Amino acid sequence: MAGSRSQSSGLRALRPVAFGADPSGERMARIRRSPHFKDGVFQNPGGAARTRPSGSVRDLAKTYVDKESRIRRAPEGTVPVHPTTLADISRPPATGLRLTWMGHSSVLAEIDGHRVLFDPVWGERCSPFPFAGPRRLHPAPLPLTALGPVDVVVISHDHYDHLDLPTIKALAGTDTLFAVPLGVGAHLERWGVSAGRLRELDWHETTKIGGLALTATPARHFCGRGLRNTQHTLWASWVAAGEEHRIYHSGDTGYFEGFKDIGTDHGPFDATMVQVGAYSDFWPDIHMTPEEGVRAHLDLQGGEAAGVLLPIHWGTFNLAPHAWAEPGEWMKDAAEEVGQAVAFPRPGEPFEPAGELPGEPWWRAVSGPIAHPWRRPRGAGAAAEMSSGDLDLAGER
Repeated sequence: MAGSRSQSSGLRALRPVAFGADPSGERMARIRRSPHFKDGVFQNPGGAARTRPSGSVRDLAKTYVDKESRIRRAPEGTVPVHPTTLADISRPPATGLRLTWMGHSSVLAEIDGHRVLFDPVWGERCSPFPFAGPRRLHPAPLPLTALGPVDVVVISHDHYDHLDLPTIKALAGTDTLFAVPLGVGAHLERWGVSAGRLRELDWHETTKIGGLALTATPARHFCGRGLRNTQHTLWASWVAAGEEHRIYHSGDTGYFEGFKDIGTDHGPFDATMVQVGAYSDFWPDIHMTPEEGVRAHLDLQGGEAAGVLLPIHWGTFNLAPHAWAEPGEWMKDAAEEVGQAVAFPRPGEPFEPAGELPGEPWWRAVSGPIAHPWRRPRGAGAAAEMSSGDLDLAGER
C-alpha cells in the first residue's frame, strides 16, 4: 500500500502544472453531494450532451486540413485592436455599467462601482504547452498589469481558452477574489490562489462581494484539462447583479431551454455576453451558432428584444472549422432580423450599453467574403436594394 501511494505521488509530481489538480477531500465530498452530480460525473441540463465530435474522425480531419478552409479560418490582415489605456477604464462609467471585450470570452465588466473580470485569457496560446496549440490571432489589447485593480475574477469552466495558467498565476499575486464553479478551485489552489480568496459555487448558488451578487447558473457544456477527463469540475454561466444593473455571461454552452428559466429567475438584463463562436455540426450540443445565441438572449429577456447582446468566444483563437469572421457577420444578420441591439466592439474598445453602441462590422476589412446560406429574404425588391458590398458578403446564397 505504501508503495502504491508513493507511485501515485510520483505520477502527480510528473503531471504538468497547467493540468491543474483534481478535486479531493472536502471539495470532492461537496461535489458528490451536488444534485447535479450523478453516476460519478456532473450532468448537463436537458440530458446528455455530445462532448466529442459526431461523424467520422476522417471527415473532421479532412475539414481541418483542407487548404481553402484553413485559409478562411484566419484573418487576412491585422485585426484592428483598440489601443486600450488605463484612462479608458479608470474613470467611472457615466451610466454605471461599462463593458470592455478583451477578445474571445474575456470581458471586463464595470458594474455599479465593482470591477468584474470574466474568463481572463492573456496567454499566447490556449494550451497546456507554450510551444503548441491554438495561438492568438491578435494581441491582448493591453497588458494585464495595466488593467488596474479588479474586485473579482469570474471563471466559467476549466478549459484552456477560459482558464489560463499564466493569467491566473499573475492575478494570484494581487488581492482579487475568484468566483468559480464547483471543483475548479482545486486548479487555482495549485497555482497559488489561497482558499480564502475563492468563492466556489454550484449552480443556483450566490455569493456577495460588496454590493454585487454573483450567481452560478446552468450551462450545457463539459470540463477537463488533463489526458483523463474525470468530469469532476462543473461548468457554469454567471449572473452579476448590482444595485442598478444586471448582466449575464454565458461561458461556453449549447442552446437549451434553461435560458428561459435563468431569465425568469434573474432577468431582465441590461447586457448579455453570449458565446457564438467555435460552433460546428461536429459538436452541436456544446456551442451555439449566432442564430442560437440570439435565441438564447431573447429567452434570457423574457422573449423580448431588449438590452444589449455582446457576442463573445470568437475572433481571437482558431477553434472550429467555420470562417474566422463568420460569427460576427452572421450575428449581425440574425440580430437585425429580430430587432435586437448588438454591440460589435473591436477587442479592447470600452462601451456603455445604455450609450452609443459600437456597430461597425470592423472584421470585413480583414476577412474574405462570408456566405449567408440561411439568410431569410428581406421582402420584395430587397435584392435590388442591396449594395455591391452586401452582395459580395452574401456569397453563395
